[in-house]
Amino acid sequence: MQIAERTVASFNYTLTNDAGEVLDSSSGREPLTYLHGGGNIVTGLEKAMTGKKVGDKFNVDVTPEEGYGVHNPGLVQVVPRDAFRGVNDLQAGMQFRAESDNGPMSVVITKIDGDKVTVDGNHPLAGATLHFAIEITEVREASVEEVLHGHVHGAGGHHH
Repeated sequence: MQIAERTVASFNYTLTNDAGEVLDSSSGREPLTYLHGGGNIVTGLEKAMTGKKVGDKFNVDVTPEEGYGVHNPGLVQVVPRDAFRGVNDLQAGMQFRAESDNGPMSVVITKIDGDKVTVDGNHPLAGATLHFAIEITEVREASVEEVLHGHVHGAGGHHH
């Protein structure tokens, strides 16, 4: 069976950056399982998975436009330190939920300069080309419930 709309696929992966550094991997864990066509993985990877079958091994490079997006400078802001009331020890790398005009979003502190704190609302991999090494381990038909809910249920997926 080939990966197509309304199938559930499981795969092992290693994700590296342009320098070849491993950013994420399923090594030592269960394969990642997703509903194809459900928007559960980045667009470029999902496109590359179409038509693959169990046992297929391949590499795919996903551009920022089909990955986590291009880096948006408008999502980087300098805010006053007192915006973080109740947090005495601010450090670069800390993550927070912030309210924006478009609703809640995650931000990361990237710099602290006295009373000025720079936060970035971009995904950490925004602007990066994603290099995946993939091995397909399972492909099956999705259940009606999985298709209706837009994600995998049961082992390797979502549990209600």
